Amino acid sequence: MEYSGWIQLIVFVLALAAINKPMGLYLMQVLDAGGKTWLDPILKPLERVTYRLLGVNPGVEQDWKRYTLAMLLFSLVSCLFTYAILRLQHLLPLNPQGFGPLSAHLAFNTAVSFTTNTNWQSYGGESTMSYFSQMVALAFHNFVSAATGIAIAAAFVRGISRHSARTLGNFWVDLVRVTYYLLLPICLALAVFYVSQGMIQNFKPYTTAKLLEPMKVSVAKVDKDSKPILDKDGKPVMEEQIVQDQTIAQGPMASQVAIKQLGTNGGGFMNANAAHPFENPTPLSNFLQMLSIFGIGSGLTWYLGRMTGNQKHGWAVWSAMMALFLAGVLLCWWSEAHGNPIHQQLGIAVSGGNMEGKEVRFGIFNSALFATVTTDASCGAVNAMHDSFTPLGGFVPLFNMELGEIIIGGVGAGLYGMLVFVVLAVFIAGLMVGRTPEYLGKKIEAYEVKMAMLALLVLSVSILGFAACATVSKWGLAGLNNAGPHGLSEILYAYSSANGNNGSAFAGLSANTPWYNTTLGLAMLIGRFLMIVPILAMAGSLARKKVAPPSSGTFPVSGGTFVVLLIGTVLLIGALNFLPALTLGPLVEHFLMGQGKLF
Repeated sequence: MEYSGWIQLIVFVLALAAINKPMGLYLMQVLDAGGKTWLDPILKPLERVTYRLLGVNPGVEQDWKRYTLAMLLFSLVSCLFTYAILRLQHLLPLNPQGFGPLSAHLAFNTAVSFTTNTNWQSYGGESTMSYFSQMVALAFHNFVSAATGIAIAAAFVRGISRHSARTLGNFWVDLVRVTYYLLLPICLALAVFYVSQGMIQNFKPYTTAKLLEPMKVSVAKVDKDSKPILDKDGKPVMEEQIVQDQTIAQGPMASQVAIKQLGTNGGGFMNANAAHPFENPTPLSNFLQMLSIFGIGSGLTWYLGRMTGNQKHGWAVWSAMMALFLAGVLLCWWSEAHGNPIHQQLGIAVSGGNMEGKEVRFGIFNSALFATVTTDASCGAVNAMHDSFTPLGGFVPLFNMELGEIIIGGVGAGLYGMLVFVVLAVFIAGLMVGRTPEYLGKKIEAYEVKMAMLALLVLSVSILGFAACATVSKWGLAGLNNAGPHGLSEILYAYSSANGNNGSAFAGLSANTPWYNTTLGLAMLIGRFLMIVPILAMAGSLARKKVAPPSSGTFPVSGGTFVVLLIGTVLLIGALNFLPALTLGPLVEHFLMGQGKLF
């Protein structure tokens, strides 16, 4: 754990704290301050035209049921739109490589994945998707799925801040304003900056270059339909080939990378994602991408404080997130810096650190930091392969997702996920002092607690249920590249990533099969929408409540005591739900590694 890593960590946290208030102020202007921003002269006419095309009256607000219905309807239509593009890719323009259509199960998985802000990719982007599919089907969802998450968070905060109210805002207005006034302008600036760093942005066909030294590779044999040939055990049959040429992918990359990080989408233009030099060319681009992942989610905590009239509460929520974030970074960094003792005994790891699966230009610290950031937020972009991390290093991103990715979290999703834990923490505090729990003057009653528990339990049941089915099924085990506890971690990670709408993978699981694509797609839908619906129901209930003046028995939702209680609630629920599975996966693998066993 070198000094340079400590300096970078301090700079990252200070930069995040510095942009917290400016981002929160701008979110206020976009969402709840009369709609006045410095971009109004340019974008206001476009906004009005959009409302006319949608047939929306921006002055009419919706109750929680209508808000939810609008969100679900938009998600369904946009998902079908993307599915159609992927199935008809070969007939559409901007396809210089002549890629064919995606299979039905892969198109379903991908359409659901980008609709839910998950961006799980069972395919290699540069070998599967045309430029049209990348821009129109996928990048479109990168914007609107992120805007949907921010809209839900804004609706929840309105439910907390309003009293004796029936409405939570207008979903269509929130969606349009977040996209036009927040995401598009920032992404335009980011894309230009990334191009200055060496990231490509073009529509050229792929470039072919001759290798100076041809190499021998082992690849899976395929039949006449380009499907892998499997042996009797269900494993791909491999054959050796001599490679003399290298294909260098091109395409409109900077524009997609900008929104994939800012909107916590994470879907890579390239299969290697942010580990590819085209998608992440310099240390500066790497730092800015990590800051982009956290930027909006961090600013939403300031927005929470401003909207509720209790800025200290917003900072308390931010502090709890930061404490959990730093704990994860330090554990992951420590584990990767100490490395694998088996490699050290063999003389493979000279410095003692684990560099397997990492880019030399980023090193151990930046790989550990990026892995923690991307799984604290529901982003899923990676600059290193998590499958190659040490057991405890891989434990951190896995546990981050199983907490619901509420440590800053996805844009919007992190805030409303953390507010569920806030409600439970306040409820527990009320039980401890023998009073009716109150949150910012509103009584937390049975209905709110039921909705909060439903939102959390549905994730646990889905993650553990799907993972259990896969571990005892032939289709589940056939996709594994590793046995034992590491194989269990690969399966558990996949369904944790899908339900948490993260999208990153352990990279050791072959998931492009009908069963995996279908079950992972269902898990993404459950993790997104079966969590949002009870959260909006809770928001509607809170909006209708009257505000009671604080009394001597009111539990303060700011200060150190509240931060400790909130962190304890998050860890307790996460540990109770997933500790048995984690014990059988990365934790037991850590102790077996100390005994000289690898999987």
